[in-house]
Amino acid sequence: MFTGIVEETGIVAALTVDESGGRLEIECVRVVEDAEVGASIAVDGCCVTVTRYSPDRFAADLMGPTLRATTLGELVPGSPVNLERPLAVGARLGGHLVQGHVDGVGTVTDRRDQPDALLLDISVPAGLRSQLVPRGSLAVSGVSLTVVAIDDATVTVGLVPHTIHATTLGALVPGSRVNLETDVVAKYVAALVERGQP
Repeated sequence: MFTGIVEETGIVAALTVDESGGRLEIECVRVVEDAEVGASIAVDGCCVTVTRYSPDRFAADLMGPTLRATTLGELVPGSPVNLERPLAVGARLGGHLVQGHVDGVGTVTDRRDQPDALLLDISVPAGLRSQLVPRGSLAVSGVSLTVVAIDDATVTVGLVPHTIHATTLGALVPGSRVNLETDVVAKYVAALVERGQP
């Protein structure tokens, strides 16, 4: 379980992909301070398992479905990524509950820079729209954000200056693809409604 509060941005050192999956290596410092083989780390909002680590990097194996369902397969050496370790019991929950299970990939359709914020419009896969509400939570590439507005095709999220500078989201432009994870409670409510449960 994660919070969507990014601890550091890492840099992709390598990504190798074959017919069965891939291996991702990321240069970083903070998230490997207490790493161990088998530990989880969220990479751009996708929970991966540490298979190797050193004081300045870690590696994770990626299954084929992960590469197809997220933006991780699109990374290249030098790509910056948002990183977060799992929530520790008793720690403050500063963002919202994030599982690291990407629900879909969206595309930035508009960027509006304002004096004290950045507004991003992101296209949302049709199946996720029922799980979004104004002022609700949405994880975008692993970053916990508040939904500003929703229409039939897009969701608008707002970034404060700290988020712009402390994550990779400040560099997004129209056409950028992002991992999306809706609120876990919204998923269960939507599933119950779709099944006709009272």
